Amino acid sequence: MRALLLRTLLLSLAVFALVGFNVLQHHQSDEKEQVNRALDAWHKAAAEANFNSYFGMMTDDAIFIGTDPTENWDKKSFQAYAKPYFDKGKAWDFKAIERHIYFDKSGKLAWFDELLNTQMKICRGSGVLVKIGTEWKIKHYVLSMTIPNDNTDEVVKIIAPIEDELLQKIIPKR
Repeated sequence: MRALLLRTLLLSLAVFALVGFNVLQHHQSDEKEQVNRALDAWHKAAAEANFNSYFGMMTDDAIFIGTDPTENWDKKSFQAYAKPYFDKGKAWDFKAIERHIYFDKSGKLAWFDELLNTQMKICRGSGVLVKIGTEWKIKHYVLSMTIPNDNTDEVVKIIAPIEDELLQKIIPKR
């Protein structure tokens, strides 16, 4: 009798654990889809030059890091930079080719990396989102141009004079 009771208890625990795991997986899948939709909507808002929607999808303390070494903006500075582009009716048009999304244990913090088809050809975006209420908002975004490894030397020759000058300004003299 005791053995039967123990087996029933263990079987019940196993079923409970399996059901709990499936619920957790389903929830994480839903959250991943919400993050995907948020990022796609953010990129679409830029393509449609919807300034309020685009910047409304970012936290108040968001940071945007662009492809130029000088582009490290807080939200307010990025808005000032971007406004003329949005005012012309089209900012930029990025479409995700591939995206990977990850979550912390709380489920309220997500980070991602994505390959993008852009007017600059293939770029890489990466960033952090936070869940505020029921919405995912972009807290940090980094945009990078990609360079095939075989072409690195050619690109370095092009950027070296510009970046050498910038380095002289940035690196403190000792």
